[in-house]
Amino acid sequence: MGQYSIKELEVLTGIKAHTIRIWEKRYSLISPKRTTTNIRFYSDEDLKKIINISLLNNNGLKISKLVDLSIEEISRKVIELNVDEHANEFHMNQLITSMIDLEEESFEKILHDFTEKVGFERVVVEVFYPFLQKIGILWHTGNISPAQEHFITNLIRQKMMVAIDQLPIPPKKNKRAVLYLPENELHEIGLLFYHYISRKIGLRTYYLGQTVPYIDLKSICKLHKPDVIITVITTSPKPEEIQDYLTTLCHDHPNTPILVTGSALSKVNLKKPKNLIPFRDAGNLRKIISTI
Repeated sequence: MGQYSIKELEVLTGIKAHTIRIWEKRYSLISPKRTTTNIRFYSDEDLKKIINISLLNNNGLKISKLVDLSIEEISRKVIELNVDEHANEFHMNQLITSMIDLEEESFEKILHDFTEKVGFERVVVEVFYPFLQKIGILWHTGNISPAQEHFITNLIRQKMMVAIDQLPIPPKKNKRAVLYLPENELHEIGLLFYHYISRKIGLRTYYLGQTVPYIDLKSICKLHKPDVIITVITTSPKPEEIQDYLTTLCHDHPNTPILVTGSALSKVNLKKPKNLIPFRDAGNLRKIISTI
């Protein structure tokens, strides 16, 4: 069971802590519990209730009308919503509840419906990425178990791989990209999406995946002579090792653009060799690749 502070509830639901307190005092909407050291906290059920109440409230239903409804009635009203106006918020919040409850069927329905409306790429950019940022908050505060985190990230990973598999393999004459994660780097979802983007715009991709030893990367690049190398650094190499790693990578492949992204880069005052190109996101990646 999760134990959420009111600030964590605010981040995860988008409802201000002040508003949650008003709902709590005026309508007895939720009732926080206390730890053995007398610290107030909210449960998984409180989180799911606030998520659903906020969705209904944002779609015009008054709190005073919702407070008397049962959990089942609230859930039914959420299902009946026309979510076009708040689609991203709706699907992110539904993914959070799917993760908490380990509900694969719910996850599948949410993603299928939204993908049918807007396409896979927008689902990733507008739902998966913000959702995974929220998951990061839950992870750092200890409010999801490894099982929950693995459950939901593996489902997202599967969706990425299916989407990539459905794209045609570009011909050998096209420009080539090697995509990989450095040794001991396991955060693969971002790289999978960049693989999807690269293949979709016509690059012939060689996807090496997680924790690739540097010597293996060199041998692959020597064999296939890529026009671009794409990587993501989140936890490995360590911040104090990133500069040396990227300098060596650029030195060993002097005529190949090295496209790199990842949260770890913000921790480094990076000196950029001429062929090193940091990028922010998928849109930025598209623009850079179009100039190569």
